Amino acid sequence: MPAAQKTSWTRLLTFAVLLAAGLALAVVAGRWAEHAAIERLREAGAQRLQGYALGLENLLSKYDFLPGTLELNKDVIALLADQHDDGLRREVNTYLESVNKLSRAATIYIVNLQGITQAASNWRAADSFVGDNVAFRPYVRDALNGKPGGFYGVGTTSREPGYFFAHGIYRNGHMLGVAALKVNIEKLEASWVQGRDRVLLADANGVAILSSVPEWKYGTLAPLAPEVRRELERSRQFHSHSLRQIGYREVRALGANAEAGTSIVAVDGAPGSGHMLRQSLHIGARDWQFVYFSDLGPAEASARSALVFACLSQALLAMLVLYARQRRRLGRQRLRAREDLQRAYDDLETMVAERTASLQQMTENLSAENLVRRKAEQQLRQAQSELIQAAKMAVLGQMSAGMTHELNQPLTALRTMADNARVLIERGRLPEAGANLATISQLVARMGLITGQLRQFARKTDASLQAVPVAAAITGALFLVERRVEQERINFRMAMRDHDVHALCDSNRLEQVLVNLFTNALDAMQHSEVRQLTVTVERTDERVMIGVADSGPGVPADIRAHLFEPFFTTKPQGQGLGLGLAISEQIVREFGGLLRVETAPAGGARFIIELPLAERETNNA
Repeated sequence: MPAAQKTSWTRLLTFAVLLAAGLALAVVAGRWAEHAAIERLREAGAQRLQGYALGLENLLSKYDFLPGTLELNKDVIALLADQHDDGLRREVNTYLESVNKLSRAATIYIVNLQGITQAASNWRAADSFVGDNVAFRPYVRDALNGKPGGFYGVGTTSREPGYFFAHGIYRNGHMLGVAALKVNIEKLEASWVQGRDRVLLADANGVAILSSVPEWKYGTLAPLAPEVRRELERSRQFHSHSLRQIGYREVRALGANAEAGTSIVAVDGAPGSGHMLRQSLHIGARDWQFVYFSDLGPAEASARSALVFACLSQALLAMLVLYARQRRRLGRQRLRAREDLQRAYDDLETMVAERTASLQQMTENLSAENLVRRKAEQQLRQAQSELIQAAKMAVLGQMSAGMTHELNQPLTALRTMADNARVLIERGRLPEAGANLATISQLVARMGLITGQLRQFARKTDASLQAVPVAAAITGALFLVERRVEQERINFRMAMRDHDVHALCDSNRLEQVLVNLFTNALDAMQHSEVRQLTVTVERTDERVMIGVADSGPGVPADIRAHLFEPFFTTKPQGQGLGLGLAISEQIVREFGGLLRVETAPAGGARFIIELPLAERETNNA
């Protein structure tokens, strides 16, 4: 083959390769633009889902405490004890009617042990609940079994949907009946419909109980199992509504975990039909999930625009390259002779410049290395301080729901007891009114104790060390997890021979370490039959040793070597970052102490904090 023809074929092959590479690059640019647009939609959708979940929890949490406070009313107790007193029934009906107006609930009613409604706030209405048998409802069955019930369903009498709360009514430890409350959550759906969001709320069975798209309400995310349909028919949860499957199918999954899932789906038979981004958020407290749909039309348009722009840019670049090659060919002949004369001189100048640059670079590297090392040390100290404060804020966030409940219940009890006190004063029953006012004072004191302890724990402290009473630090840390200890029925035991032991540390940061160890112990005992949390305090001539032991499964030997490493965790994904023990170990080390783990006598894990004994304690000894 002639040389000229061979060169021509080589150029043609090169042009074909460059063209293919350009097209591939344009496709990659389009994909990238689509991915970036989808990521923006995911971030916006995640924020909307969090807002929806927060709004739902704020609405329902206001009523969690209300059924439990009805047993404080003596007329309610008397009616359940004597269910044939019509005059007493009228008193209770009137009382429930007034409480319902104040709370703005849908209906409040009292049910006996047979599931028959004895009194209701809607007793004046034609569709009053009085006399209805609601024993078949799951929330009533749960409450009669001693478990506070929560249930969403369509009313069998009013045909109106709502969320039902139920709580047992007791006298001297014996159940007399159930207090039930119905709340209308349709107002949330109304706010969704006014906007342009396509969102739905599904229950544990995957049935849409709220939706901004009317066609999706009471639809199912997936086919229901036969046993689930039979249970729904038996409890009449959705009354006469037909549970049809919502018309969408998954096209591509983008990611999922225990709390949320994301995928691209094709939606039919709804406004904005076509490809959409589907995002879900699981609400663990009620086993519900929010599902949010975002239109992918703008993302697809962005991908097409990026593809066209990439093609045009490459065409322009090719024209510039051809022009530059032509100019370079013409100037190459003029520069060739000049390059020969300058080569020797340039070589010499290059050698001098390289040697000079090498020496200068070596000097700059040494200076830069010292500067980087100082900045790194300063940033490390700042990051450690910020991580400690962030961990404290994370603990406060985890406890916010419990603390909200702790404050809501006393506030409601305050209002109820204040109303009762006013009625007792009007009736001349002053001793009983005085007892109510004394109880109100105790509730106010407890609320102050809760908020004061949280404010003290959240305070950012400095690194100064001082003599800290160990018993007070343990009491303060236990106060922050007290609600969870009560809810999970943990048997707490504290062994401390000398209650006047002082350790050389910082009180606030020691409480943070103890809260982290208490929380880890409670997490480890979630599935244990025996739940025993034991705290021991021992002292030697120079050290104080605080032990935190649980009755959980313990820590295997192969895990102990990595237990205090940052981001190492044995908890399920989404329940921990693996920073708690690493930060706690760093805090104790800064105190001049040691944090270690061993096997507890009961078989669980036992963490031991060794701290220097305070100087005042050493002198006293």
